[in-house]
Amino acid sequence: MDGLTGAQVAERVARGQVNVASREHDRTLAQVVRANVFTRFNAIIAPMVLLVLVFGSPKDAVFGLVIVFNSAVGVIQELRAKRTLDQLAVLGRAPVRVRRDGAERAIDPEAVVLGELILLGAGEKIPVDGRVAASSGLEVDESLLTGESDPVHKDVGAEVMSGSFVVAGEGAFEATKVGPDSYANKLVSEASRFSLVHSELMTGINRILTWVTWLIVPVGVLLIVSQLRADQSLPQAIVSSVAGIVPMIPEGLVLMTTIAFAVGVVRLGRRKCLVQELPAVEGLARVDVLCLDKTGTLTESGMDLDEVRPCDGQTPQHLQGVLAALAAAESTPNPTLVAAAGSTPAPGWPVTDQVPFSSARKWSGVTFDGQGTWVLGAPDVLLAAGDPQRALAERIGATGMRVLALGRADALGEELGEVTPAALILLRQRIRPDAAETLRYFRAQEVTVKVISGDNAVSVGAVASSLDVAGAGSPVDARTLPADAGALADVLEEHSVFGRVTPQQKRAFVGALQSRGYTVAMTGDGVNDALALKDADLGVAMGSGSAATRAVAKVVLLDDRFATLPYVVAEGRKVLGNIERVANLFLVKTMYSVALAVLVGVVRLPFPFLPRHVTLVGALTIGIPGFFLALAPNAERARPGFVPRVLRFAVPAGLVCAGATFLAYWLARVNSASGLDADRTTAALTLFLVAVWALALVARPYTWWRAGLVGAMVAAFGLVVAVPYGREFFLLRFDNLENNLVGVGLALVAAVLLTVLLRVDHWLESLNLRAPRR
Repeated sequence: MDGLTGAQVAERVARGQVNVASREHDRTLAQVVRANVFTRFNAIIAPMVLLVLVFGSPKDAVFGLVIVFNSAVGVIQELRAKRTLDQLAVLGRAPVRVRRDGAERAIDPEAVVLGELILLGAGEKIPVDGRVAASSGLEVDESLLTGESDPVHKDVGAEVMSGSFVVAGEGAFEATKVGPDSYANKLVSEASRFSLVHSELMTGINRILTWVTWLIVPVGVLLIVSQLRADQSLPQAIVSSVAGIVPMIPEGLVLMTTIAFAVGVVRLGRRKCLVQELPAVEGLARVDVLCLDKTGTLTESGMDLDEVRPCDGQTPQHLQGVLAALAAAESTPNPTLVAAAGSTPAPGWPVTDQVPFSSARKWSGVTFDGQGTWVLGAPDVLLAAGDPQRALAERIGATGMRVLALGRADALGEELGEVTPAALILLRQRIRPDAAETLRYFRAQEVTVKVISGDNAVSVGAVASSLDVAGAGSPVDARTLPADAGALADVLEEHSVFGRVTPQQKRAFVGALQSRGYTVAMTGDGVNDALALKDADLGVAMGSGSAATRAVAKVVLLDDRFATLPYVVAEGRKVLGNIERVANLFLVKTMYSVALAVLVGVVRLPFPFLPRHVTLVGALTIGIPGFFLALAPNAERARPGFVPRVLRFAVPAGLVCAGATFLAYWLARVNSASGLDADRTTAALTLFLVAVWALALVARPYTWWRAGLVGAMVAAFGLVVAVPYGREFFLLRFDNLENNLVGVGLALVAAVLLTVLLRVDHWLESLNLRAPRR
């Protein structure tokens, strides 16, 4: 028991047999920057910026700033999440007590080597895997590994695993697996391979960007050829072509989505909720099945005394005093004994003999001077088979309560004689105070809850029943579940509560539900939850849980408050609903830009806008109002079909905008009394009026600030027109009143058509909502 010598430690360090785990799953700074800078969107925009800077004015390249903002937000958020997790890891790292050269020392967990003799006491965490070398009532809580909350007695020679911790007794063990070979680190290594959370919103936007990419090449060629044949110089033709291509790209939509996600992350951060990836804000808003790990999520560690039921006529007050005396007699009472004693002060009886509690024995006993011998333990161990109190204890235990028997004995020894029952002690699991309200919220939001645990199925069912979980009355023992994925999915759809679930089964649960088309969220705090959290559509970990779960989860509840989840849902719904609203505006711009480019290319006219015109109209009708609309309150439920729903309005609305703008521009070009700058001004005026009406339609239902927002955009355009510097900067020439009046008239006609289109879209959406759902 002297431990390793200094020379042996140095030899093992030289061989790399140290408790240092690989962090290959972490993305480096360079990888984070590369992933957020080298995107499809940036690859489309960057060449356009370069062309304008080379052939045109820097004033026309302002649109390129979106690359900087979009990339910076993504990089900063991911680095922020990584830093927070690293800080959590440091805060949760306690020194390890070891024996080296015959003396006790405290070292960092990373300094533990293979063969190290590690000392254990109550409350200490087991840092590596090993074999017990000494045990004095040593009891280990392995709930983070197995999900079972009952402590496990460890004799000499028993195996202990990293991720568990001591709840009673003391001892020592020899490290047999360190670093990447330990059980906890193997799970971390398997679960922590980096992968992005799935986002239907981002997937839809990327799909749109893919279509735009295919359109840019032929439309760009058509534009350049048409501009050169319209008697423009090469630099003018390139700048005009860029002015036609850039509006096709919904660059503001990407930026607005990123900002909306980032603001959501900041808001949730104020509630002690860490979001590791921006799209994870969306994830829980789409979830329709929420898998909850009972231990650490619905319940807190420890138990509470529910009732003391006397068996021999003694008062509950006296019996509670006996329980307090039993707890005071133990040097390190286990959590069950502490719960049984409650808050009653110990009477201070002198102890003459004692047998400490152990999981193998399942009872403890103390002889008090003048008070006799009292024993406390499992009813099926202390009481005779025919004792009616034992039968009563079994019936109560079937309801999910933890039942202990308190009795009198003649004397203590390894083999007890007859025990006279004095009371049944009823303990209940400690349920989080916010669990019931949170579950009611999810029930109201039509999110199906599945409660899973490594504990006894009846006990899990009792906890679920107390929280009014649907189907809690028929809990399922996971040991009886089929291995076939299809059959497992059938059982999961029929039942809601599962006990004795292994870590591998938790992972299988997620896969089986996903195979039926469900979007699955999984919560957990233990090492045993890591793989399931990784596979779920959205993993949610507790801040006080294991490092493995925090590393793989997309959302970490830093203060362990289950009640934070509804705020995550609300924030996700706000983002989804608002971004869809804003997407209508951006994709209308994409459609009218494509249509205008094709029309101009076919008719061989100079493009109706300079990039600065596009920037002005886009900023006032889409960019600025879109920013406010993207952050507005919104409680709409998440619905699938983002892309089809947006395109159903954006495509025809964009064609209407393009038709009105092109017709006004073409009529102005036919009028020989005006020049190119004046004709482009007519086109910009027409497009602004139609686009601002589209904004007014999309912004509904109106509140005071929404109406004020639309009015402010109209006033801003009027200010640009009224101020000479504004007209000069944006090259606006209102020289021909006739052309401008024609443009206003065409804009009014287009506004009527847009209103009709929106009503048709709402009618189609109502038909879709009435369609049968899965």
